[in-house]
Amino acid sequence: MNKTCVIYGSTTGTCEDLANRIAAKLDGAEVINVADLTAAKIDECQNLILGTSTWGCGDLQDDWFDGIETLKAADLSGKVIALFGCGDCGSYSDTFCGAIGEIYNAIKDSGATFVGRVATDGYTFDDSAALVDGEFVGLPLDELNEADKTDDRIDAWVAAIAPSL
Repeated sequence: MNKTCVIYGSTTGTCEDLANRIAAKLDGAEVINVADLTAAKIDECQNLILGTSTWGCGDLQDDWFDGIETLKAADLSGKVIALFGCGDCGSYSDTFCGAIGEIYNAIKDSGATFVGRVATDGYTFDDSAALVDGEFVGLPLDELNEADKTDDRIDAWVAAIAPSL
């Protein structure tokens, strides 16, 4: 497997915890806070797994605003990117995990290969900016309302993306 970096933005620690849980399933994956992301780090990683929490009405976690600019300035062509995020389908069902879509839209034309789309089956929500062609562009997780589903969702997603890494 090529070098994999799991890059997260977390305010309350939930997304950081999820990043570490995902990385533990990927042998040798490095976990990086997006606040510490550099162009050099992006260059040394072939696989980028990007995670964010969603705030307010579908907004990115604060540290991702600079992280997006770092990603946009980097050469992502040929890299493999997978996205994940956390949200609250109970209180924010109309913007559920929308920040995943914010990252995707910012770098979708970068020349990278995106993996890890997830069907909406089994999710309870009304709308999300992370939906493209009826699927989530990454793995949505809800530790507030559906924590009992998180481990199974991570396991299935990692199994699906691992062959591409």
